[in-house]
Amino acid sequence: MSDPTPNSASANDPTDHTDATGLQAQSGDPAPAPSASAAQPSADGATPPPGYAQPGYGATPPPGYAQPGYGATPPPGYAQPGYPPPGYAQPGYGATPPPGTVYTPAPPGWTPKSKLAAGLLGIFLGGWGVHNFYIGNTQRGVIQIVVTIVTLGIGSIWGFVEGILILVAQPGTKWAFDAHGWPLTQ
Repeated sequence: MSDPTPNSASANDPTDHTDATGLQAQSGDPAPAPSASAAQPSADGATPPPGYAQPGYGATPPPGYAQPGYGATPPPGYAQPGYPPPGYAQPGYGATPPPGTVYTPAPPGWTPKSKLAAGLLGIFLGGWGVHNFYIGNTQRGVIQIVVTIVTLGIGSIWGFVEGILILVAQPGTKWAFDAHGWPLTQ
């Protein structure tokens, strides 16, 4: 009866030498010497061919590939910059603001208003002045409601335009603040 495995005869043959690549050496050739890296199987259990394995922990890298040690001077042009010259640093925490800066605390119960929310309310519900009520311009919101009703909806273009102006407003412009003068948040 024949054996189903094709290499079963060579499995017990003492002259059969198979290297790590799976190639079979000639029966008269000596077996290749195992290297330190070939004895270490990879994550999938396969043993890499000789010369292709990663060196083990603590192995010395080839010349020119080692990292410089702690305290070594870096190559020219790659050194970390030192401290900035005096007078150019940002003020630290708790530093006093420059002269002429006026700081007024927020009123009690005030919450910052969103620029995005105000702009979208102006675009979608601007005819009813909802964005103006949101940022605290109650009188303008009431006027927008009256104009929209009197003009049978045509006055809602006013609120639509204000919504766009709020969304594209640059910091410091009229449309970037609420009714109390506080900036709208991004």
